[in-house]
Amino acid sequence: MASAAFQFDALAYNPKQLKTGECPTVDSVRDDLAVLSKYTDEIRIYSVQDCNQGEPVLRAIENSDWKVQLGLWINKDDAVYEKDRDELIRLAGVFDYKKHVTAVIVGNEAIYRKEQTSAQVAAKVKDVKQALAKLGLESIPVTVSETWPSYDKTLIDAVDYINMHVFPFWEGTSIDDAQSKAFEHIYDLQKAAGNKRVVVGETGWPDAGGNYDAAVPSLKNEQRYLREFICRAQLEKVNYVWFSAFDEAWKPTTNASDVETHWGVLKGDKTPKFQSPMYDCTGFKPSSSTSDDSSSEESSEGSSADNNSNEIDSLDSDIDESSDESSEIDESSDESSETDESTTSNALSHIGSSMSTTAASVVALVAAALF
Repeated sequence: MASAAFQFDALAYNPKQLKTGECPTVDSVRDDLAVLSKYTDEIRIYSVQDCNQGEPVLRAIENSDWKVQLGLWINKDDAVYEKDRDELIRLAGVFDYKKHVTAVIVGNEAIYRKEQTSAQVAAKVKDVKQALAKLGLESIPVTVSETWPSYDKTLIDAVDYINMHVFPFWEGTSIDDAQSKAFEHIYDLQKAAGNKRVVVGETGWPDAGGNYDAAVPSLKNEQRYLREFICRAQLEKVNYVWFSAFDEAWKPTTNASDVETHWGVLKGDKTPKFQSPMYDCTGFKPSSSTSDDSSSEESSEGSSADNNSNEIDSLDSDIDESSDESSEIDESSDESSETDESTTSNALSHIGSSMSTTAASVVALVAAALF
């Protein structure tokens, strides 16, 4: 993940042309990265084969300090995965994966979309690990990107680290509760994951479009969620990939809400939505993320929310209010092990029981749209 000198651990990036969705070139990727270099040194892409994304991205970061999380797309047709896997292997013979590739992400919400089972995706993780090992690249971690309810024991056991998606917006959560909602899900998966690291593979908030229940897209809310999530992630040492780098005008707007083109921290003309730094953690206090807080804790949470809201109000003058130009393909002893397994089982049961109807049906619908 990016060093402390950057504003984001990593950014979700689709190298397709921002306005048209046309396939990238090495020069177009270099142009994008020149802009993004002010904010991060690591990106996540979702396929190496679709639209020939992998090669121009890897060529553009050659001889630089850029890092990339390479994605392999999965849907109902296993031939799509196999083409991505074969391209991953081919590119490994051309580029320095050990220098530039921080992870290989097998699939993006394929389980959530009910296109694959956790067992099928876990088998593909094993397949990729074996392919990398044959190339002497077994040190590169392999994981799966899924919504938080989609991670079960089969998937947790298969991956090198948990890469979860969490979108309070798609749960219809108000901005006041968004931070605590996100970390509630993070904590649940941390309990289930045992000793495995939990990374947030996608999170974000749109700045425009229609409301989704209590979730309201706006520049102010985007910056507030950005600040509260990232400042808390820094405090709790949770790595993340922010969704996303740019607004992408070519994305469809026929999903559950017309927000698909408005998730970037930069506009479609590649100018920032907010002045730099995009957030300031001075005075930040995390809100509570547990469901059984005492009344005193609830009072503390209210004070924290008020404090954070006031901090965002003070940043309003930094927001660029200009209009936007208007997810992704188109990241010991037997006794102790028995205890860990029991803990994991209990944690996974809690995740299942805590899923609301809204969460089960719409969390991360952003990925259901065509890339």
